[in-house]
Amino acid sequence: MPDGVKRLMKNNPLFAVGIVIFAVWILVAVFSPFLELRDPLEQHFEARFMAPNQTYWFGSDGFGRDIFSRIVAGSRISVLTGVIIVVVSLAFGSVYGGVAGYAGGVTDEIMMRLSELVLSFPPLILAMIIAAALGPGLLNSVIAMSIIWWPTYARMMRSLVITLKNNEYVEAQRVMGASHPRILFRAIFPNCFGSMLVLSTLDLGNAILVFSGLSFLGLGSPPPTAEWGLMVADGAANFYNWWMALFPGLAIFSVAIGANFIGDGLRDLLDPKLRRMV
Repeated sequence: MPDGVKRLMKNNPLFAVGIVIFAVWILVAVFSPFLELRDPLEQHFEARFMAPNQTYWFGSDGFGRDIFSRIVAGSRISVLTGVIIVVVSLAFGSVYGGVAGYAGGVTDEIMMRLSELVLSFPPLILAMIIAAALGPGLLNSVIAMSIIWWPTYARMMRSLVITLKNNEYVEAQRVMGASHPRILFRAIFPNCFGSMLVLSTLDLGNAILVFSGLSFLGLGSPPPTAEWGLMVADGAANFYNWWMALFPGLAIFSVAIGANFIGDGLRDLLDPKLRRMV
């Protein structure tokens, strides 16, 4: 482990907590088939609405399904889908914003007006409209989320490229006859990696929250899929059975807060002004 990361984990306990939380959920998502106590879709009507006990650790829902097993199974969808949305949006937004910032002029104006058009709508509302138009479903929710999520990365990358494209090392590449794509992708992009990594890490929790919100509203994974947002919706419909919404809600909260802790720590590590204090 790099010395800077070790010092950061020692001086910033929240960063270490975030690493542990997120690593645990990634492991749960990967090994979920081995961690489930029973089939997350299996119904036991004699065990409907059971409070947490030794048999059902997190209780059961209205169909007698084990909530613990459904949370474990749901991590494959909620966590990994959030990661996929952020990675796709980061890749497309970085290229889009990088080209706009490097080209400048009319090209930059047209490209960024398109991104601002997407940003002018509240993210959840626009995601709801797109998901409703495409139809409920996991793939359609991912497409809707990716469509609304990339402009933030595009604007960030554009600002970084505009700052860096006139630096001396970039001018040296031009003098040596390097092509524009080579200058952009080999000289400029690597110097933007740290800032984009921090942004994507901080944004991961928000992506999981919005995706869960779509499922809560019935526009995400269809029943009886084990997905955290859908489980919270079921719990809200059965308010007095508090465990049905509490435990999937805590799962969403823990992933979001863990991602934010990691993002804050990476920002401190990669920011030259803050690095001296780490």
